[in-house]
Amino acid sequence: MSFQGLSRNQYPSITSLQCFEAAARHLSFTHAAKELHLTQSAVSKQVALLEDTLQTPLFRRLRKRLSLSPAGQLYLEQARKILLHIEQSTLQMLSYDHERELLSIAAHPSLGAHWLIPLLKHFHDLHPHIQIDMHDSLQPFSLAQKNIDVAFLFGHGNWENLECIKLFEEGMIPVCQPSLLGKKTIRQASQLARFGLIQCHSRPNAWELYFSDQNDPVEHSYHGPRFATWSACIQAALAGYGIALVPKFLAADALQQQLLLCPWEHELPSLGAYYVAYEAHTADEPRIRQLINWLTQHLKLKDHEKKE
Repeated sequence: MSFQGLSRNQYPSITSLQCFEAAARHLSFTHAAKELHLTQSAVSKQVALLEDTLQTPLFRRLRKRLSLSPAGQLYLEQARKILLHIEQSTLQMLSYDHERELLSIAAHPSLGAHWLIPLLKHFHDLHPHIQIDMHDSLQPFSLAQKNIDVAFLFGHGNWENLECIKLFEEGMIPVCQPSLLGKKTIRQASQLARFGLIQCHSRPNAWELYFSDQNDPVEHSYHGPRFATWSACIQAALAGYGIALVPKFLAADALQQQLLLCPWEHELPSLGAYYVAYEAHTADEPRIRQLINWLTQHLKLKDHEKKE
């Protein structure tokens, strides 16, 4: 659909956007021309055509010196977004395999790295015709707008227009490097704060909830080095930054290998759970149905193993 008053043949060309972006970055038509393997006059002409289309000057030309106009500074950001989108779309098509179905999956980075990616290897072996395309996501979002088929999300499983299957809850425990405590003994939860509390951006109140759950509040439970993901918090604990409060299932391998220890045996009950979510109208699409069926069977098997 065209913008009102602007026909498609009036849209800026990709070449003009490339010339403008390169000239803006170098503040030189000559250097931009060398980069783009064009003549200086060709770059200058493309920028002039763009300015004519936009009906505003993008550069100030004073004494052979080039600088961006206020409009040019504003348009540069948009031009870079357009060029980046074109590049990403082109790379995606270059990687397209017509003999395979593409399954686009989004997951929290820590869940993906520690649980989902290792688990999906079995699905990949069973369905080699399905090509997995993984994306990181920290927050719930519109699957359709992001072109995502299936998302692995944390919350309460009541997202609008999504079918959700509960995977597991997220009990949280403190973990630290074995040498961090030295010979000191922890006799109550609040003493953990003496060794530094590693914080996670996505759960800023986790430590406060942990101490409150034991009726042992700490005044500065929000203080400490802060990291973006649970994976980063675990790495910080391994490096000796302090004590991290993380989902138990994410720290399981490091605890089993004795790379980390749990200095205080209290688990904060889950405030939500992990779910696999997909749009209801896509449930019958073969690639999505195969993933959901496979995952459901995996969960049943794990549940049976626990009961035994």
